[in-house]
Amino acid sequence: MPPAASTYAGDVDALYYFILYISIFFFTLIVGAMIYFAIRYRRKKGETEAPDGPTHNTFLETTWIVVPVIIVIIIFFWGFRGYMIMSVVPANAMEIKVTGQKWFWTFSYPDGQMTTNELVVEVGKPVKLLMSSKDVIHSMFIPAFRLKRDVLPNRYSITWFEATQIGDYHLFCAEYCGTSHSKMIGTVKVRSSSDFAEWLESLDSAGEGVTPAEYGEKLFTSRACITCHHVDGTVGTGPDLQGIFGHEVELTDGTKVTADENYIRESILDPISKVVVGYQPVMPTFQGILKEKEVDALIAYVKSLGGKDE
Repeated sequence: MPPAASTYAGDVDALYYFILYISIFFFTLIVGAMIYFAIRYRRKKGETEAPDGPTHNTFLETTWIVVPVIIVIIIFFWGFRGYMIMSVVPANAMEIKVTGQKWFWTFSYPDGQMTTNELVVEVGKPVKLLMSSKDVIHSMFIPAFRLKRDVLPNRYSITWFEATQIGDYHLFCAEYCGTSHSKMIGTVKVRSSSDFAEWLESLDSAGEGVTPAEYGEKLFTSRACITCHHVDGTVGTGPDLQGIFGHEVELTDGTKVTADENYIRESILDPISKVVVGYQPVMPTFQGILKEKEVDALIAYVKSLGGKDE
């Protein structure tokens, strides 16, 4: 188990280890008894019939019925208690909207700020996750918090957690969702109250002090573009972007279009309208996810990768 880092992770671990140790105990007891009886009561040389033995033992029969029933009842109520704790969201929880899509996570905060594949929360503060999917079934899985909940299209699923330790924790999709499922990886960053407030303020000033291309390069990673698009000449789920600017690209309908600023912008906001030949229309739209300055920065970054004029 990874280190427990949420308020209910300890309860989950305790029940898990209880079931594990009970299983080991009875496995050892039953298999050990089978081996003992197989040796102790094996047929001896010269014996042709099994000797008469007891037909039943009331004490043993009662014991192996009552003891497992008691154990199962304990596990049921223990598990039900944990389930209710994990299902009932505290009234003072901060609500964050989670959107899963192939192949990244988007997190929308109460003040309208959005992040991709990076969930930043305050330590000791309950967080409610209101989750939905734009395409197929995903599953939000944060091992350190002992949290896993399916994220479904056309409906909301709800879960919550309260982080107890400052640090960075892995976030995975635990439901196979397509070719880049294994790359749908994010990070949960737990910060102190002051650091969390500073982080929220930094979102408003993102991109300041750097060139648009440099800001676009950061967005290319933080917004999960790198999951499908490569910039080193290798083939990915989406077209390689190295040197594409200014060149003609062939589309699935047989037409050709120049990869200029308008084409790149349209590919970001309406990606299935013009699909490059040889690729599937699987890219999600970033309409409503990216701000205008972020779209401009990504275009500047693609231009910086080289093109017709270089």
